[in-house]
Amino acid sequence: MLIATLIAAKSLPVDALDQAKSLLAAKGGKTGAIKWLESQKAVDVPLENISLTDARSALFDFTTDVDVFVQEEAHRRKKLLISDMDSTAIQDECMDELADYAGFRKESEDITIRAMRGELNFEESLKARTKLLTGLKTSVIQECYRDRIHQTPGIKTLIQTMNANGAHCFLVSGGFLDFAIPVAKEIGFEKAFANTLEVEGDTLTGRVLDPILGPETKKEILLEECARYNISIEDSITLGDGANDIPMIQAAGLGVAYHAKPRTVSMSDAHISYGDMTTILYAQGYTSDQWVK
Repeated sequence: MLIATLIAAKSLPVDALDQAKSLLAAKGGKTGAIKWLESQKAVDVPLENISLTDARSALFDFTTDVDVFVQEEAHRRKKLLISDMDSTAIQDECMDELADYAGFRKESEDITIRAMRGELNFEESLKARTKLLTGLKTSVIQECYRDRIHQTPGIKTLIQTMNANGAHCFLVSGGFLDFAIPVAKEIGFEKAFANTLEVEGDTLTGRVLDPILGPETKKEILLEECARYNISIEDSITLGDGANDIPMIQAAGLGVAYHAKPRTVSMSDAHISYGDMTTILYAQGYTSDQWVK
Protein backbone atom coordinates (compact mmCIF):
# COMPACT_ATOMS: atom_id res chain seq x y z
CA MET A 1 0.00 0.00 0.00
CA LEU A 2 1.09 3.56 -0.69
CA ILE A 3 1.17 6.27 1.95
CA ALA A 4 1.15 9.99 1.16
CA THR A 5 2.36 12.14 4.03
CA LEU A 6 1.56 15.86 4.03
CA ILE A 7 3.85 17.83 6.34
CA ALA A 8 3.36 21.54 6.96
CA ALA A 9 6.16 23.89 7.90
CA LYS A 10 3.75 25.36 10.46
CA SER A 11 0.12 24.34 10.02
CA LEU A 12 -1.71 22.63 7.15
CA PRO A 13 -3.99 24.95 5.17
CA VAL A 14 -7.65 24.13 5.84
CA ASP A 15 -8.18 22.94 2.27
CA ALA A 16 -4.89 21.03 1.88
CA LEU A 17 -6.38 17.56 2.33
CA ASP A 18 -9.22 18.29 -0.08
CA GLN A 19 -6.75 19.60 -2.65
CA ALA A 20 -4.56 16.50 -2.31
CA LYS A 21 -7.51 14.12 -2.61
CA SER A 22 -8.77 15.96 -5.70
CA LEU A 23 -5.37 15.80 -7.42
CA LEU A 24 -5.07 12.08 -6.66
CA ALA A 25 -8.63 11.37 -7.83
CA ALA A 26 -7.84 13.03 -11.15
CA LYS A 27 -5.35 10.19 -11.74
CA GLY A 28 -7.76 7.51 -10.52
CA GLY A 29 -6.44 7.31 -6.97
CA LYS A 30 -8.62 6.47 -3.99
CA THR A 31 -7.79 7.66 -0.48
CA GLY A 32 -8.42 5.81 2.77
CA ALA A 33 -8.91 6.97 6.35
CA ILE A 34 -6.35 9.59 7.29
CA LYS A 35 -4.07 9.34 10.34
CA TRP A 36 -2.69 12.41 12.05
CA LEU A 37 0.97 12.18 13.09
CA GLU A 38 0.68 15.62 14.65
CA SER A 39 -2.55 17.59 14.76
CA GLN A 40 -2.84 20.07 11.89
CA LYS A 41 0.82 19.63 10.96
CA ALA A 42 1.53 16.12 9.61
CA VAL A 43 -0.96 13.60 8.26
CA ASP A 44 -0.83 10.20 6.55
CA VAL A 45 -3.19 9.49 3.65
CA PRO A 46 -3.41 5.82 2.47
CA LEU A 47 -3.69 5.44 -1.32
CA GLU A 48 -5.13 2.79 -3.62
CA ASN A 49 -5.64 2.33 -7.37
CA ILE A 50 -2.76 4.62 -8.28
CA SER A 51 0.89 3.97 -9.12
CA LEU A 52 3.74 5.40 -7.10
CA THR A 53 4.85 7.44 -10.10
CA ASP A 54 1.41 8.95 -10.67
CA ALA A 55 0.86 9.70 -7.00
CA ARG A 56 4.22 11.46 -6.70
CA SER A 57 3.58 13.38 -9.88
CA ALA A 58 0.14 14.52 -8.68
CA LEU A 59 1.46 15.83 -5.36
CA PHE A 60 4.97 16.94 -6.29
CA ASP A 61 4.33 20.65 -5.71
CA PHE A 62 0.67 20.94 -4.91
CA THR A 63 0.58 23.77 -2.39
CA THR A 64 2.80 26.29 -0.63
CA ASP A 65 4.27 25.58 2.82
CA VAL A 66 3.56 21.84 2.65
CA ASP A 67 6.11 19.12 1.86
CA VAL A 68 4.83 15.78 0.54
CA PHE A 69 6.26 12.27 0.62
CA VAL A 70 4.68 9.35 -1.23
CA GLN A 71 6.15 5.90 -0.59
CA GLU A 72 5.51 2.23 -0.12
CA GLU A 73 4.37 1.58 3.43
CA ALA A 74 6.51 -1.58 3.64
CA HIS A 75 9.78 0.37 3.28
CA ARG A 76 8.80 3.56 5.03
CA ARG A 77 10.93 3.25 8.18
CA LYS A 78 14.50 3.53 6.87
CA LYS A 79 17.44 1.48 8.16
CA LEU A 80 20.27 3.47 6.56
CA LEU A 81 20.66 7.20 5.94
CA ILE A 82 23.35 9.04 4.02
CA SER A 83 23.44 12.83 4.09
CA ASP A 84 25.45 15.40 2.22
CA MET A 85 27.11 17.98 4.50
CA ASP A 86 27.28 21.49 3.02
CA SER A 87 23.86 23.17 2.78
CA THR A 88 22.28 19.90 3.93
CA ALA A 89 23.49 18.67 7.33
CA ILE A 90 24.91 22.15 7.93
CA GLN A 91 23.59 25.47 6.65
CA ASP A 92 26.91 26.64 5.25
CA GLU A 93 29.36 25.96 2.40
CA CYS A 94 32.67 25.25 4.17
CA MET A 95 34.89 25.98 1.18
CA ASP A 96 33.26 29.37 0.62
CA GLU A 97 33.71 30.24 4.29
CA LEU A 98 37.38 29.24 4.19
CA ALA A 99 37.89 31.17 0.97
CA ASP A 100 36.53 34.24 2.73
CA TYR A 101 39.47 34.09 5.14
CA ALA A 102 41.79 34.01 2.12
CA GLY A 103 40.01 36.96 0.50
CA PHE A 104 38.39 34.97 -2.32
CA ARG A 105 34.82 34.42 -1.14
CA LYS A 106 33.09 35.72 -4.28
CA GLU A 107 35.31 33.66 -6.57
CA SER A 108 34.62 30.53 -4.52
CA GLU A 109 30.87 31.18 -4.33
CA ASP A 110 30.67 31.63 -8.09
CA ILE A 111 32.35 28.26 -8.64
CA THR A 112 30.18 26.59 -5.97
CA ILE A 113 26.93 27.84 -7.50
CA ARG A 114 27.90 26.65 -10.98
CA ALA A 115 29.01 23.25 -9.64
CA MET A 116 25.81 22.71 -7.62
CA ARG A 117 23.76 23.53 -10.71
CA GLY A 118 25.71 20.92 -12.65
CA GLU A 119 27.33 23.47 -14.94
CA LEU A 120 30.88 22.49 -13.93
CA ASN A 121 32.63 19.15 -13.52
CA PHE A 122 32.78 18.46 -9.77
CA GLU A 123 36.45 17.46 -9.60
CA GLU A 124 37.58 20.50 -11.57
CA SER A 125 35.46 22.82 -9.46
CA LEU A 126 36.78 21.28 -6.24
CA LYS A 127 40.39 21.76 -7.33
CA ALA A 128 39.67 25.34 -8.45
CA ARG A 129 38.11 26.24 -5.10
CA THR A 130 40.86 24.50 -3.13
CA LYS A 131 43.52 26.45 -5.05
CA LEU A 132 42.03 29.65 -3.64
CA LEU A 133 43.08 28.45 -0.17
CA THR A 134 46.81 28.36 -1.00
CA GLY A 135 48.89 29.71 1.88
CA LEU A 136 46.10 29.69 4.45
CA LYS A 137 47.18 28.59 7.93
CA THR A 138 45.62 25.35 9.22
CA SER A 139 44.58 27.17 12.42
CA VAL A 140 42.04 29.08 10.34
CA ILE A 141 40.12 25.83 9.76
CA GLN A 142 39.37 25.47 13.47
CA GLU A 143 38.46 29.16 13.70
CA CYS A 144 36.14 28.83 10.72
CA TYR A 145 34.46 25.74 12.16
CA ARG A 146 33.95 27.39 15.53
CA ASP A 147 32.64 30.72 14.26
CA ARG A 148 30.88 30.04 10.97
CA ILE A 149 29.48 26.52 10.80
CA HIS A 150 25.86 25.98 11.88
CA GLN A 151 23.84 22.78 12.04
CA THR A 152 20.73 22.60 9.91
CA PRO A 153 17.60 22.84 12.10
CA GLY A 154 16.31 19.40 13.04
CA ILE A 155 19.32 17.42 11.79
CA LYS A 156 20.50 16.31 15.23
CA THR A 157 16.98 15.19 16.20
CA LEU A 158 16.66 13.28 12.91
CA ILE A 159 19.97 11.44 13.25
CA GLN A 160 19.70 10.68 16.94
CA THR A 161 16.14 9.40 16.56
CA MET A 162 17.17 7.10 13.73
CA ASN A 163 20.23 5.95 15.69
CA ALA A 164 18.02 5.10 18.66
CA ASN A 165 15.85 2.98 16.37
CA GLY A 166 18.73 0.92 15.00
CA ALA A 167 19.47 2.78 11.76
CA HIS A 168 22.98 3.48 10.42
CA CYS A 169 23.63 7.13 9.53
CA PHE A 170 26.60 8.44 7.55
CA LEU A 171 27.84 11.88 6.50
CA VAL A 172 29.25 11.98 2.97
CA SER A 173 30.75 15.20 1.66
CA GLY A 174 32.56 16.47 -1.39
CA GLY A 175 34.15 18.93 1.05
CA PHE A 176 36.87 18.30 3.58
CA LEU A 177 37.38 15.87 6.47
CA ASP A 178 38.56 18.79 8.64
CA PHE A 179 34.91 19.87 8.77
CA ALA A 180 33.09 16.58 8.17
CA ILE A 181 34.62 14.73 11.13
CA PRO A 182 33.62 17.28 13.82
CA VAL A 183 30.22 17.85 12.19
CA ALA A 184 29.55 14.11 12.21
CA LYS A 185 30.64 13.81 15.84
CA GLU A 186 28.47 16.69 17.05
CA ILE A 187 25.35 15.52 15.22
CA GLY A 188 25.75 11.79 15.85
CA PHE A 189 26.63 10.29 12.45
CA GLU A 190 28.35 6.92 12.61
CA LYS A 191 31.14 7.98 10.24
CA ALA A 192 32.17 10.81 7.93
CA PHE A 193 33.50 10.45 4.40
CA ALA A 194 35.11 13.46 2.68
CA ASN A 195 38.20 14.79 0.92
CA THR A 196 41.63 15.51 2.44
CA LEU A 197 43.39 18.86 2.16
CA GLU A 198 47.12 18.73 1.47
CA VAL A 199 49.15 20.43 4.21
CA GLU A 200 52.82 21.38 4.42
CA GLY A 201 53.82 22.28 7.96
CA ASP A 202 50.99 24.50 9.20
CA THR A 203 49.95 25.78 5.77
CA LEU A 204 47.47 24.65 3.10
CA THR A 205 49.10 23.99 -0.26
CA GLY A 206 45.95 24.68 -2.24
CA ARG A 207 45.68 21.06 -3.34
CA VAL A 208 43.37 18.20 -2.41
CA LEU A 209 44.71 14.66 -2.12
CA ASP A 210 43.59 11.80 -4.35
CA PRO A 211 41.29 9.97 -4.53
CA ILE A 212 38.63 12.67 -4.94
CA LEU A 213 35.29 11.97 -3.29
CA GLY A 214 32.76 13.11 -5.86
CA PRO A 215 29.23 12.29 -7.05
CA GLU A 216 29.85 8.68 -8.07
CA THR A 217 31.80 7.98 -4.88
CA LYS A 218 28.80 9.11 -2.82
CA LYS A 219 26.68 6.54 -4.66
CA GLU A 220 29.34 3.86 -4.17
CA ILE A 221 29.42 4.53 -0.42
CA LEU A 222 25.64 4.12 -0.27
CA LEU A 223 25.82 0.74 -2.01
CA GLU A 224 28.83 -0.41 0.05
CA GLU A 225 27.24 0.46 3.39
CA CYS A 226 23.96 -1.21 2.41
CA ALA A 227 25.94 -4.35 1.55
CA ARG A 228 28.03 -4.13 4.72
CA TYR A 229 24.95 -4.13 6.95
CA ASN A 230 22.83 -6.36 4.71
CA ILE A 231 20.27 -3.60 4.19
CA SER A 232 18.19 -3.55 1.02
CA ILE A 233 18.46 -0.43 -1.10
CA GLU A 234 14.70 0.07 -0.61
CA ASP A 235 15.37 0.63 3.09
CA SER A 236 17.86 3.47 2.48
CA ILE A 237 17.41 7.23 2.29
CA THR A 238 19.78 9.88 0.95
CA LEU A 239 19.68 13.65 1.47
CA GLY A 240 21.34 16.33 -0.64
CA ASP A 241 20.97 19.72 -2.27
CA GLY A 242 23.26 19.87 -5.29
CA ALA A 243 24.03 18.23 -8.61
CA ASN A 244 26.83 16.16 -7.06
CA ASP A 245 24.21 14.46 -4.85
CA ILE A 246 22.05 13.28 -7.75
CA PRO A 247 23.67 9.83 -8.26
CA MET A 248 23.10 8.82 -4.62
CA ILE A 249 19.63 10.41 -4.60
CA GLN A 250 18.63 8.36 -7.63
CA ALA A 251 20.16 5.14 -6.26
CA ALA A 252 18.51 5.19 -2.81
CA GLY A 253 15.20 3.71 -1.81
CA LEU A 254 14.11 7.28 -1.08
CA GLY A 255 16.18 10.12 -2.50
CA VAL A 256 15.37 13.48 -0.93
CA ALA A 257 16.34 16.93 -2.19
CA TYR A 258 16.68 19.30 0.76
CA HIS A 259 16.04 23.00 -0.04
CA ALA A 260 17.81 22.09 -3.24
CA LYS A 261 18.72 23.37 -6.67
CA PRO A 262 16.00 22.85 -9.34
CA ARG A 263 17.88 20.11 -11.18
CA THR A 264 18.34 18.12 -7.96
CA VAL A 265 14.66 18.54 -7.07
CA SER A 266 13.64 17.22 -10.48
CA MET A 267 15.74 14.07 -9.96
CA SER A 268 14.48 13.29 -6.44
CA ASP A 269 11.73 11.04 -5.08
CA ALA A 270 10.69 13.78 -2.67
CA HIS A 271 11.84 17.27 -1.85
CA ILE A 272 11.75 19.41 1.27
CA SER A 273 11.20 23.03 0.32
CA TYR A 274 9.52 24.39 3.46
CA GLY A 275 10.22 22.33 6.58
CA ASP A 276 13.37 21.41 8.49
CA MET A 277 15.02 18.00 8.89
CA THR A 278 12.35 16.71 11.29
CA THR A 279 10.13 16.55 8.20
CA ILE A 280 11.96 13.31 7.39
CA LEU A 281 10.91 11.84 10.74
CA TYR A 282 7.24 12.49 9.99
CA ALA A 283 7.78 10.98 6.54
CA GLN A 284 8.96 7.77 8.23
CA GLY A 285 5.92 7.68 10.50
CA TYR A 286 7.57 8.95 13.67
CA THR A 287 5.42 11.13 15.91
CA SER A 288 7.07 13.96 17.83
CA ASP A 289 6.80 12.10 21.14
CA GLN A 290 9.08 9.43 19.62
CA TRP A 291 11.83 11.87 18.70
CA VAL A 292 15.19 11.82 20.51
CA LYS A 293 16.25 15.40 21.18
